[in-house]
Amino acid sequence: MISRQIAGELTATAAEFPVVTIIGPRQAGKTTLARMHFPGHAYANLEAPDARQLAMSDPHAFFSQFPPPVIVDEIQRVPELLSVIQVLADSSRERGQFILTGSHQLRLQEAVSQSLAGRTALLRLLPLSISELETAGIRCTRDEYIHQGFMPRLYDENVDPTRLYRSYCQTYIERDIRQMINIRRLTDFEHFMRLLAGRVGQVLNLHALAGDLGVSSTTLKEWLSVLEASHAVFRLNPYFENFGKRIIKSPKIYFTDVGLASYLLGIESPEQAARDPLIGNLFENMVVIEALKNRLNAGKEPELYFYRDNRGDEVDLLFRRNRQLVPIEIKSAMTFNMEFVKGISRFRKIASNARKGYVVYAGDLTPDLPDARVVRFTEVDTIFKDSAS
Repeated sequence: MISRQIAGELTATAAEFPVVTIIGPRQAGKTTLARMHFPGHAYANLEAPDARQLAMSDPHAFFSQFPPPVIVDEIQRVPELLSVIQVLADSSRERGQFILTGSHQLRLQEAVSQSLAGRTALLRLLPLSISELETAGIRCTRDEYIHQGFMPRLYDENVDPTRLYRSYCQTYIERDIRQMINIRRLTDFEHFMRLLAGRVGQVLNLHALAGDLGVSSTTLKEWLSVLEASHAVFRLNPYFENFGKRIIKSPKIYFTDVGLASYLLGIESPEQAARDPLIGNLFENMVVIEALKNRLNAGKEPELYFYRDNRGDEVDLLFRRNRQLVPIEIKSAMTFNMEFVKGISRFRKIASNARKGYVVYAGDLTPDLPDARVVRFTEVDTIFKDSAS
């Protein structure tokens, strides 16, 4: 079993709060993480009909059968249980008594904010990171990572990526989506996901997508919020503080697992990934999400943005720390080119609070230049270690 970097944060929060809530996409490893770290806790899965029915009909009987300390899986299925957890947590001074997991961010966060405000720590777990895999002795090429993604089952059980993501999409769309919103034609939602996969790393234009799909942009906003709420995609917002009206203010969208994006694009092998016209976009997706994982695994807010203005100046990723900005350019090429640094150099002239940046690419040469340090894509975590100093 591959060790997770968020484990230290889980241990720390369980020692400080009576309740710890772990949210994230399906199959990211939330249950495995909780059960490995708290082997002495009782365990209840609210996906199981009998456990869910008992929790809904008689919460006190439920906690008699599954007394704290307890792990409650998929808590969003019975949000009414949270008010009972509040009472039980308040009646005891014990920490780490309730470990909750959930896959639907909006529904769960609304319920948590009402019932468990100040009583729970909230951790967000995404699929495996490159750093976690390399620590476990697993090393893949750029194209292998892009094709297969980072779901734990791929590495723990050697599951075929295409079969895994096909099953994932069927489960996600046919069950989870139906629970969250009323969609008359699920094929339209599937088509929307495929169109989004073809636009990762691009500034989002819902009006154009609405025209392609024949669905209103208002409906697409709702669908996008569902994808975000279930942690399937991540919205990267532009940074426009102090730059005036010339800045692009629409977000970019990335899939929280690049393997899902590749599946939606019909990529069935690493060789096909290497030849795909969107290899640069998919590589950017992978690196942006690696940065996001690094922040979330440390229990931090992402503080990640991008910069683009109407003159075409752009920085793929900005990391804000202590009012300073770290510009990061992302290139899928395996050969370094000084052109990679130009966007960072221009941005440092525009932004007085911009620090020396980074170029993340797929090659081996890693020079240290005046405006940027060059790192391999497998070393994204070093950016945040350096920025902490």
